[in-house]
Amino acid sequence: MTLYILDSDHLSLYQRGHKPLAKRLLIIPPNQIAITVISAEELIRGRLAQIRKATKSQERVYAYHWFKRTLEFLRDFKVLSYDAQAEIHFQSFLAQKIRIGTQDLKIAAIVLSQEAILITRNRQDFERVTGLTLEDWSIL
Repeated sequence: MTLYILDSDHLSLYQRGHKPLAKRLLIIPPNQIAITVISAEELIRGRLAQIRKATKSQERVYAYHWFKRTLEFLRDFKVLSYDAQAEIHFQSFLAQKIRIGTQDLKIAAIVLSQEAILITRNRQDFERVTGLTLEDWSIL
């Protein structure tokens, strides 16, 4: 069984109702779709930043509304842990001096430790990680 892991960019697209991605997700069994705890962290951090920036009443109401919606949205996904095997991959990437962001390296480490396919639009960075299989479901 192939496991498909949505990167943060695809997760955000899905949350915003991106039609090509939603269509693709309908034909994949739900038990074959997952996200990483890193992507969940990124979405939550973004919402917390919105809350911190909100200075007016309506901005705060809006920010907390979207924070709650994001928590509810994340509940629908299998969230993969960052475990000891992922840490081994991550340390290997650091030793290889792969020049992409730390969060992306952690996502790649989880994907490789799960022997999964990463669903992302960020080919430019992730193609630097040897052995990573990538697909982009944002286009038909």
